[in-house]
Parts: sequence; structure tokens; C-alpha cells
Amino acid sequence: MGDATGPASTKPAELDVPLSALGFEMEEVSPSRLTGRLLVTDTCCQPFKVLHGGVSALIAEGLASMGAHMASGYRRVAGMQPSINHFRSAATGDTVLVRAVPVHIGRFTQVWEVKLWKMDAPTQGEGPQIAKARVTLLCNLPVPDEMKSAGESLRKYSKL
Repeated sequence: MGDATGPASTKPAELDVPLSALGFEMEEVSPSRLTGRLLVTDTCCQPFKVLHGGVSALIAEGLASMGAHMASGYRRVAGMQPSINHFRSAATGDTVLVRAVPVHIGRFTQVWEVKLWKMDAPTQGEGPQIAKARVTLLCNLPVPDEMKSAGESLRKYSKL
């Protein structure tokens, strides 16, 4: 999935608390590409022991928001329209690989595409695609004075 920046794989506790709580690990962090992985556990499954669609959507909006924040020069961003299609399931024990890339970076809006794959065990690479999301964000919003340090953790891990 590409070269990692910073630690080979890091839990994004300081980048995104909800993703960290699920066990999501960031691998690549830059304004043009974010990648990571999630080991599917009972914590992120629906009752039938497959990855919950809401968790996929949370991952998509989380990565798109981090990318948009960096791409806007660490200005505030807000998700406007997340949309996700699920094609296949990932079961408990599977590892899901994720990649987010910008489709459009404009002055006031950004659109990010986020793809999720089940990891192919023999190659450790992308296997069957399980979902695809498109996230539209309002961007370049002013950052309140009390939140000026909000982008510091992203700056620490990002490859600019």
C-alpha cells in the first residue's frame, strides 16, 4: 500500500480517537494519500460477525477529513456528504486495507475517494474490494483560536 511515513504502522490515537478505539492503524499520511488497515474484531462487527457498514463509513470520513485538513493548509474542514457502497463483507479475523485519495481539491470544497479491500493473505496486498466511498467536505473554514493546535498531530505524521 505504499511507503509508510513515521512509524511503519501507528494507531492514530492522536489523529482520530474513534478510529484508534476500533484498532485502525495508519500507514501513510499525506495531503495526497492516506492508507491504513483494520483487523476486523467483534468490536467493529455487526451481529452476523461481519464488518459493520457504519464502521466503513467512519473510516472513510475520518481519512477524508484528515486528508482535506492537510490539503487545505491545516484549515478547518467539515464533512458535507459522505456516500458509501458496500460490495462484499469482511469477517472477524480479516484485515481490511484502506486508501483515501483526493478527487477534487477546490477553494471551498474537496471530494475524496476512499476504497476498502479485504487483505489477500498470501500476498499481504489488496484482495477483493469490499467498499468504495466518496466524501465531500467543506474546506478552508477559519480555525477558532482555541483550536489552533488541532493540526499538530497530523503535521507530525504527514509526508508533505
